[in-house]
Amino acid sequence: MSSALHDDAVLIERAQKGDRSAFDDLVRRHERRAYQYAFRLTSNGDEAMDIVADAFVRVYNAIPNFRAQSAFTTWLYRIVTNCYLDLRKKDKGKYNVSLDAPAADGQSETARQVEDDRPGPDRDLEKTERERLVQFAIQKLPEYQRAMLVMYHVEMLSYEEIAQALDLPIGTVKSRLNRARLSLRELLEKDMELFNLG
Repeated sequence: MSSALHDDAVLIERAQKGDRSAFDDLVRRHERRAYQYAFRLTSNGDEAMDIVADAFVRVYNAIPNFRAQSAFTTWLYRIVTNCYLDLRKKDKGKYNVSLDAPAADGQSETARQVEDDRPGPDRDLEKTERERLVQFAIQKLPEYQRAMLVMYHVEMLSYEEIAQALDLPIGTVKSRLNRARLSLRELLEKDMELFNLG
């Protein structure tokens, strides 16, 4: 067992016995990674913080039942993913305004103006544009595909870890991840010269 896994196991055991400082230590050890994962799923700092806060509340409530059949981080990924999916279900009922729709101020309609905060042209522009297009395309994917791509390609989790985190067979993870990659490729094909997809 690696040192980090051992340290987690000790903290979990103490937290299960009611040691609040041990739980706080667990949060400190994993909150940054959980936030980075949530942010990559949402591209929104406030939403990511809400997801992580909700996730650690769920961890706190469920830790007495944690049996260490998987690594704590794998369990945490599952919880963060579920919190993200729950947030998306709530968001589906919200009203969205198109940026192309005119803004009405009660007396007249004017074109909606949005400030472009992208950096000016420089040698990193192409890389920045690629990253923006990929992030935009990822946000268009179904939530489970998005979660799998981020887990595998960004968080560098193995197929086995993703299978544990999402409670799926490894074969299902591989086929869904492949489908997610194909969906992402389709979304990016119109920009193939930037990605050399030809």
